[in-house]
Amino acid sequence: MTVEMDHRSRDGVPGPMGEGTPSRLAAEATVDALDAEALETLELPAALEQVAAFAAGPLGAARVRSRRPGTDLAWIEEELARVTEMRRLLERDGEISGEPVPEVSRILARLRVDGSVLDGPELVALRQLLAAARLTAGLLRRVAADAPRSAALLRPVPDRALETRLEQALDRDGRLLDGASPALAAARREVQAARARLIQKLEAILRRLESSGEGNVTVRNGRYVIPVRRDDRSRPEGIVHGESGSRGTLFVEPAEAIELGNALRAAEAEEEHETLRVLRELTERLRPEWAVLAEAHEMVVAVDDLVARAKYALRSDGHAPVVREPPAPLVIRNGRHPLLLAAGGRVVPFDLELGPGERTVVISGPNTGGKTVLLKAVGLAAALAQSGIVPPVGPGSELPRFRRFVVDIGDHQSIAASLSTFSAHVRLLGRVLREADDATLVLLDEVGSGTDPAEGAALAAASLLALTRRGAVTLATTHLGALKTLPGRSPGIVNASLQFDAETLQPTYRFLKGVPGRSYGLAIARGLGVPPEVLAEAEAEVPQAERHLDAVLAAVERREREQAARQAALADRALELESLGAKLARQAAEQEAREAELRRRERAAEREARQQAKSYLLEARQRVEEAIERVRVAADEAAFREARRLVEEGIRAERERLEEAERSARELRRGDGAGEVGVGDRVRLPTGTTGQVVEVRADGRLAVLVGSMRLVVERGGVSLLPRGGSGGRGAASSQPSAPGPSAVAAPEAVMEIDLRGMTGDEAEAATLAAVDAAYVAEQPFIRIIHGKGTGALRDRVQRVVKSDRRVRKSDFAPPREGGTGVTIVELAR
Repeated sequence: MTVEMDHRSRDGVPGPMGEGTPSRLAAEATVDALDAEALETLELPAALEQVAAFAAGPLGAARVRSRRPGTDLAWIEEELARVTEMRRLLERDGEISGEPVPEVSRILARLRVDGSVLDGPELVALRQLLAAARLTAGLLRRVAADAPRSAALLRPVPDRALETRLEQALDRDGRLLDGASPALAAARREVQAARARLIQKLEAILRRLESSGEGNVTVRNGRYVIPVRRDDRSRPEGIVHGESGSRGTLFVEPAEAIELGNALRAAEAEEEHETLRVLRELTERLRPEWAVLAEAHEMVVAVDDLVARAKYALRSDGHAPVVREPPAPLVIRNGRHPLLLAAGGRVVPFDLELGPGERTVVISGPNTGGKTVLLKAVGLAAALAQSGIVPPVGPGSELPRFRRFVVDIGDHQSIAASLSTFSAHVRLLGRVLREADDATLVLLDEVGSGTDPAEGAALAAASLLALTRRGAVTLATTHLGALKTLPGRSPGIVNASLQFDAETLQPTYRFLKGVPGRSYGLAIARGLGVPPEVLAEAEAEVPQAERHLDAVLAAVERREREQAARQAALADRALELESLGAKLARQAAEQEAREAELRRRERAAEREARQQAKSYLLEARQRVEEAIERVRVAADEAAFREARRLVEEGIRAERERLEEAERSARELRRGDGAGEVGVGDRVRLPTGTTGQVVEVRADGRLAVLVGSMRLVVERGGVSLLPRGGSGGRGAASSQPSAPGPSAVAAPEAVMEIDLRGMTGDEAEAATLAAVDAAYVAEQPFIRIIHGKGTGALRDRVQRVVKSDRRVRKSDFAPPREGGTGVTIVELAR
């Protein structure tokens, strides 16, 4: 069956919007019975139904269903570009949607007629149109910067006041509201009052009757009446408007209530008159806008159609193919059949590419391998694209613009036309051989079947060669082994197959170009239990040439499986190496971060040490000043000046020692000093005293022997003395030399000792030694750092200093200077 397309508008004539409007669709097929059957064979209507499901309203869905392949290349490109544009917006903002709108063409036709009056439901339909048009126009304005093609669908919309007026006048069912006009509200109030007066009067009359308990006020012929027994002697005078089915009850409008009834009818007539006036007024307000309303209606339907197509493209992961004038490449990447995709099962994508000069693909292989599905998927990809719908294909896909589709799939036997299946195939083949050109897509399923295999193969081969020479793009499936040799006879023909697992005898649905497929008929028969002797006899009957070809194909398949296994192993190895590289990079980053943190801590410790040293000097100076003040008061002026001079010299010396310590620390950081501090080195402490390093602790701090005291200090708080001195490291030994007697007898005084990390006995000995040295040096105080910890060192230090008579006072440091982790000892004088 063949589909030929010409270029005409959707309705054959321009709509109310004219050329270039959203209503103008692509060139479509001239639909006759044969063309409709071809589209049904491709299952295009079913595929369009999948797209239409994304529409917001029935008219948008109908617009999608009405799409057919077009031949206007500019239109096709514009439509696909517009869908791609909207698809990108949906990826960023999933809330974009079309608007449902009712069918209003008949209403607009009535609106055009002068003097016509629309009823309530018709006005409600136009109100819905106004609301949908306003929302749709707002959407197009909002996306205009990012989606100029979509924004081109924008059309004028009537003023919002018109929609507001309809909202105030009508309820959702089309009934006029009391607020539609003051006169209408007054008329309705009068109707209610007149009805109430009438019913009240009739109920009073009914109560006076002997048969009053047998009925209620009711309506007959538009008049309010009461039921009266025919034999009731108290029956009132009046007009009889009917009787019951048994003729025993009369429905009477009493004479005394006739005037009230007439008043009610007059009030109702006034209400009807005002209702008609309001409907006419609303219609007259809409009448000048009928053309704008028609365009707005088309805009809403077109945008609903567009958004539905964009949502389908996003959901199916479809990407617009490039469509070119034939002859052009046919390249499908990651192609999938739309109906299989919608079913939700596992869909194996395919890649199909016809190289330069390639026009015909002969697809062979066993049944149930997916060959027919492949044919339809290719045909649907082209048909959908030329209908302005992005098919489920991947980026990089390219398609020729086809003017004709030839689809020969399935059984076309016709009893009425006295045609067998083979005859139907041949008739269609004859037509396409006469008409095919480079803008024709030919899809042939089981070409050459239905007759003698030898003759069928000969006819199929000749037909494929002829189609190739005419430049038609042809995809043909076959089981005939003779057709697998055609690529050697014509450069425009290539073999292809759908992979079949020889071990499990199950299809994999992977498309393989350049490799013909095996039929696996005997292998499948073996798996289904056909006796071995029958299979052996059948194999012997297979021609030698076909057995040889089957063996070659089996070897090719085996090598392909081995190659696939190697590629999979390499891919796994590459993934493993990538994972290992990422792990190493992560570890390197963590190591670098740790080193940076250590450097930061070292710098922080150095700053803290310098700050503490300065603090100690300032505190010492303050205490010395206090002592000088006491001396000045107690002694003469000459003694005071001498004491002041000595103190200032001491302070100046301490400052110089502090500056020297800072310079040494900087030289150590720059790497141009004496090097890293190690065991045996002589160092100067922040207080200016010197000592010898006896241990480099795991936490980075140093244990320094100062006289008989073992002090623990921060590495950044010491400066390395030059090597070669009396206390430097020598070549003979890296251990500290034992302190001489003079060092024991006269330990160097320090302003602070650090006992952290020592045992109780070591801390007690160090505390005593520090007090001794400070007392001999006539220091006013000493700071003992013991830390907070468990409190054991603190208690030991407290017992030592409180029992020492040389200690005038001891107390914990202020919170900002260490708190209970530091004891400050003031010495007696």
